[in-house]
Amino acid sequence: MAEVEDKLKDYEIKKEGEAEILMLKSNAVFFNPVQVHNRDMSIAVLRTFVSKRKEEHEALLNKKNKSHKKGNQIETSVVNGDAALTGQHDKMDVVNEKETNQATNEIEDPSKEATKTPSWKVTRELKPPVVLEALAASGLRSLRYAREVDGLEKVVALDNDKASVEACKRNIKFNGSAAINKVEAHLADARVYMLTHPKEFDVVDLDPYGSPSVFLDSAVQAVADGGLLMCTATDLAVLCGTNGEVCYSKYGSYPVKGKYCHEMALRILLASIESHANRYKRYIVPVLSVFMDFYVRVFVRVFTSASEIKNTPLKLSYVYQCAGCDSFHLQSLGRTVTKNNSVKYAPGIGPVVPQECSDCGKKFNVGGPIWSAPIHDQDWVLSTLTDVRPMKDRYPAYNKITSVLTTVSEELHDFPLFFSLHSISGTVKCTSPSAVMFRSAVINAGYQISSSHINPLGLKSDAPWEVIWDIMRCWVKNHPIKEQPHDTPGTAILSKSSQIEANFSRAVAALSKAQTKKVKRFLPNPESHWGPKVRAGRTITSKHISLLGAEAINGAIGHQEANGEVTTDKPASDTGGTVVTDEVNEPSTKRQKTSDGEQPTEP
Repeated sequence: MAEVEDKLKDYEIKKEGEAEILMLKSNAVFFNPVQVHNRDMSIAVLRTFVSKRKEEHEALLNKKNKSHKKGNQIETSVVNGDAALTGQHDKMDVVNEKETNQATNEIEDPSKEATKTPSWKVTRELKPPVVLEALAASGLRSLRYAREVDGLEKVVALDNDKASVEACKRNIKFNGSAAINKVEAHLADARVYMLTHPKEFDVVDLDPYGSPSVFLDSAVQAVADGGLLMCTATDLAVLCGTNGEVCYSKYGSYPVKGKYCHEMALRILLASIESHANRYKRYIVPVLSVFMDFYVRVFVRVFTSASEIKNTPLKLSYVYQCAGCDSFHLQSLGRTVTKNNSVKYAPGIGPVVPQECSDCGKKFNVGGPIWSAPIHDQDWVLSTLTDVRPMKDRYPAYNKITSVLTTVSEELHDFPLFFSLHSISGTVKCTSPSAVMFRSAVINAGYQISSSHINPLGLKSDAPWEVIWDIMRCWVKNHPIKEQPHDTPGTAILSKSSQIEANFSRAVAALSKAQTKKVKRFLPNPESHWGPKVRAGRTITSKHISLLGAEAINGAIGHQEANGEVTTDKPASDTGGTVVTDEVNEPSTKRQKTSDGEQPTEP
C-alpha cells in the first residue's frame, strides 16, 4: 500500500462523471475542467446518435420488408391468373412433380433448408458504433464515452504527443476493465491516421486547442456514411471578426463585427466543414450547433451524394452589415430555376441592398460566405433534452446543458443571425423597451420572434428591418428623447415616418414556455477564472494569472520550484497577496443583466 501511495504522490486524481484520471501536478498534459460542459453535451448528443442510428436501421428493414411483401402479392396474382387458364390435363404432371420433389427433399439434409435465409432478408448487420477522438490528451473524454455511453464497440484515442499518449494509457489502466476492453490509445498524427482510415468511424470528435481547420479535410473523410462529426473551435478572436484576414485563410469566410458574431462563428465553421466535405462528394446535416463558455461546438452528420451537393450554394449566403445601424441582410450564393418539371441551378440574383443603407444612409460591410440553412435539427434537440432530463445524476454539468438545450429548442431555426434589443435602442438613443413588450409588438404585427441561446438580449425574427425600425419609431414617439446631432444613424432612422402603428399590448406568445415556467436559461459561470487554460507543455508563470487565478499560479510555481523545473524572477508572493486580491475584489465595470426581460444595470 505504501508503495502504491509513493507512486501516486506526484499525481492528482481527477474525477468527472464515471471516469477518473491521474494528472501530473506539472502542466505536461493538457486538462481543462471547464470543458466538462463540452464533454457532457457531447455525451448527451452521442447517446441520441446511438438511439437514432438504431431507429433508422429498423426503419430501413421495415421498408425492405414492405417492398418484398408488395412484390410477392403482385407475383401471386399473376400466377393465379395463369393457373386459371391451364387445363385439367396438367394435374397429373403436377402430382408427378410433387412426388419427385418430395423424394428429393427426403434425400437432402433438412437442416440446411431450415437455416437458409431468403435473399431479400440478407441485409447489412448494424454493428456497434466506433468512436475516434482525434486529440485525446489525457484521454478523459474517451474514457467517459466508453464508460457512460452504452452500445459502443470501441473508442480510439489519438495524440501526437508521447507524454499525452503515456498518460492516456495510464488512465485507461486506472479505470479498470470497463475501459481496457473498449479504449485504445495510439501515438499518431490525427490527420494522417484519419486519411488512412476512410469511412471507418461512426463518430469523429475534434476538440483541438485553437482552430480545427487543419483537421477538417481528413475528418470528413474518416466519418462513415450517416456518421457524426463533433467539432470544437476556440479561436473566437479569429472567427468573430477581430482578425478577418486570418479567418479567411483558415475557414474561407470573412467575418463582420456584429452582436451576432458568435452565431456567425458557428455558421462560418459549418460552411468550412461543408466545403471540405463537398470535395469528396459528401455533404453535412447539422443536428446541433452551440456557443458555450469561450468556444463554439457543432454536431453534424456526414452523408455521400453527388447530386445532393448541388444544393450547397443554396445553403450559403453573404452578409451585408450596415456600418451605421444594426440592420443586416443576406445574399444567397445560388438559386434554383424550375422549368418543365426539371430543376436547374443558377447564381443568386443580387445585390439585395443598395449602395447605402435605406434606413440610415451608411455604407455596408460584406462578410461571408456563411451557412445560412438551419444549424439545428429540432427533433434531435428535443430528443436529446428528453433523454438528459431523467439522468441528472449522470451529468456533472446537468444544469448548464439543459439550459442551453432548452433555449436552443425555442429558437427560430429558419432565420440566421439575430439582433440585440439594447443595441437597436442605443442606435436611436432611447430607453430600451422590455423584451416582452418588444416581442409583443412584433407578434402583433404578424411576425415571429424568439430568443437566442447565444445572447440573453438577442432576438431572432422574420420581420424585415423596416418593421423593426417602425416599432422603434412608435416607441420613441411614446417615449420622447433629447434632440440628437443630425448626422447620426439614429436621427436618420427617426426622421422617417412609421408605416405601421405598433401595438405593444402583451401577446400570449411573447414569453416562451421556459420563461413562463421560470426555467433558468442563462447561467453564470460556476466559479472565477472559468475559461481557457494554458497550453500543455508551457511553463506557468505570473502572466497567466488572468487564466488560472492567484491560488493556482502560486501552487503551480511552488511545485515547479520544488522540482527544479523553473526559476522565476519574481517570488510567488508577487503574483498573489495584496496585488492579486485587489484585482479580484475590484468591482466590475461591466453592465450586468438581472433577469429575463430586464435591462442590464451597473453594479
